[in-house]
Amino acid sequence: MTRLNENYLKLPGSYLFSEIAKRVAAFKEAHPGEQVISLGIGDVSRPLVPAVVAALHQASDEMGAAETFRGYGPEQGYLFLREAILKHDYLARGINLSADEIFVSDGAKSDVANFQELFARSSCVALQDPVYPVYLDTNVMAGRTGKFENGRFGGIIYLPCIEENGFIPQLPRERADMVYLCSPNNPTGAAMTRAELKKWVDWAAANGSIILYDSAYEAFITGADVPHSIYEIPGADKVAVEFRSFSKTAGFTGMRCAYTVVPKALCVYDETGAGHSLNALWLRRQTTKFNGVPYVIQRAAEAVFSPQGQAQIREVIAGYQQNARVILDALKQAGLTAFGGVNAPYIWLKTPKGLDSWAFFTKLLNEARVVGTPGVGFGACGEGYFRLTAFNTPQLTQASAHRIAGLKF
Repeated sequence: MTRLNENYLKLPGSYLFSEIAKRVAAFKEAHPGEQVISLGIGDVSRPLVPAVVAALHQASDEMGAAETFRGYGPEQGYLFLREAILKHDYLARGINLSADEIFVSDGAKSDVANFQELFARSSCVALQDPVYPVYLDTNVMAGRTGKFENGRFGGIIYLPCIEENGFIPQLPRERADMVYLCSPNNPTGAAMTRAELKKWVDWAAANGSIILYDSAYEAFITGADVPHSIYEIPGADKVAVEFRSFSKTAGFTGMRCAYTVVPKALCVYDETGAGHSLNALWLRRQTTKFNGVPYVIQRAAEAVFSPQGQAQIREVIAGYQQNARVILDALKQAGLTAFGGVNAPYIWLKTPKGLDSWAFFTKLLNEARVVGTPGVGFGACGEGYFRLTAFNTPQLTQASAHRIAGLKF
């Protein structure tokens, strides 16, 4: 009899966004012809910018000619892209890294999910609550948690991100081996300042912990005191891995390209206390389980860093930021309290008294024909909150804002 990995049975129900999709599909079937506007899943609506499209065409032509055709590429990513990333995102900010500390992948979600493989099953995990589900679910699958009871898994250190602390995680009293931090945050939209992030870097150094830092939304940062990279904090290269994505920065949700930075100074230890390079271990993992991102996609990603590409994606991001302002204004008109939407494309609102997260989801869908994400789907501390995204078109965002502003509570 073949046995399954019973850790999968610990996962409650279906994946959050699958459950939302099922409920929306059922509503549309019951209300044919009704226009339902999604401000739920964080998918982009604007097309790829011209500089990226031109690079895709050129790379496709290269793949069609014998002289320039390419087969398997380097699993870590082509040097031309890693050097462009290094120059634009790190060296330009005074951050000393090298190209071989950058690993190109098919998505930050994949990397965040896979990186935990490098740590012992007994490793203690700390993460924010509310939290992007992938951080938690992949550790459940790996067997690092106890049972799911009262909205939480045993064996996890939860870091409550609540209104009283500005939705910023506070340092835990216990030690953790791995700490997942996301700033600007999905789902709350909160962003850590330099001083707040320095506390975490110092704490990790003092405790021998590893920070897994998701900065997928750094392109939306407007605050002068909000770091774009954790490596802006001295000593972070010895305690942190950073995940970045082209998905929201350049509309690559359908293209699949991201990168992870694993500094060579970062070590993990075996049971004898001997240190091992996390960079070398991740390289070994990637060369074994991954064949790299397609050449045409990497050339398209390289174009993001060209002067034309930068100007074009800044315009797109500015459009999403304007959408966020429109949504925030509509929520204010409806008498709702909202957060985020300044350094991030996510708006985190407090549900009206008497409505929990899923009840608000139902009301918004039934009365406004607008879809969002129930906060409780991101963790126990998300109950009583709701997430909206700024990624729809300006026209549909305006339409949804008008509907939301007219709701009665």
